Amino acid sequence: MSQWSSQKAKRVLAALLRIGWKIKRQSGSHKILSHPDWADFVFAFHDNEEIGPRMLARISKLTALTPDDL
Repeated sequence: MSQWSSQKAKRVLAALLRIGWKIKRQSGSHKILSHPDWADFVFAFHDNEEIGPRMLARISKLTALTPDDL
């Protein structure tokens, strides 16, 4: 079983902001996040949208997000 469970996009975005990501700019629901140690990341989810375990695992590889951060 995956270590990730489905989460609301709002909660995932809040966790990313807590671990040092900043919203660089936004166009509609697409938020461009930046971090000094990582490449920019496009967060393209609406606040109440559910993000599944597989997508969370993919996001974690690009952002260093861990299940404990949520």
